[in-house]
Amino acid sequence: MEASGYDRSNECERPQGGPISAEPRINDRIRVPEVRLVGPNGEQVGIVPIAKALELARESDLDLVEVAPTARPPVAKLMDYGKFKYESAMKAREARKNQAHTVIKEIKLRPKIDPHDYETKKGHVVRFLKAGDKVKVTIMFRGREQSRPELGFRLLQRLADDVEELGFVESRPKQDGRNMIMVIGPHKKKTARGQETESA
Repeated sequence: MEASGYDRSNECERPQGGPISAEPRINDRIRVPEVRLVGPNGEQVGIVPIAKALELARESDLDLVEVAPTARPPVAKLMDYGKFKYESAMKAREARKNQAHTVIKEIKLRPKIDPHDYETKKGHVVRFLKAGDKVKVTIMFRGREQSRPELGFRLLQRLADDVEELGFVESRPKQDGRNMIMVIGPHKKKTARGQETESA
């Protein structure tokens, strides 16, 4: 008798410490005498015995999901758990997709760059900004050039002016050891502008 009692308590403890803790407990996994029940549309049903809450879930063809396990009594909601999980996964995927869009590309320039090289590098910056990427522009100083930081500053300012229709200076030029760095971000208004022209 005692041995089987211990087995049962071990069973209860195992899910709490395992990976299941990342997901809410649902239906028969909710092992409390009563819950504060919330209806499918967010309406407060009140504190009901767990058996009654499970019965209501079955009648509504919904799941009983524990949404606030640390509350006293725990809060449980009637919902379609499969649909809820699917929608949560879609939102998470969308959030990840939006994060992945922000890529930082890097362009390196010398303070005394010749006009042809400058135009080539500027073309890369334009391409990156049009693709919606941020651009980290690095000016590399060598030898005596380090005593003339204004050359790098002027070059960065010129580049920022040349691409101002596509991007803005997100991080102003700053010295970083032998380099000077500036970050240009793409204008987010680009999509809004597109919508305005469509509606017009």
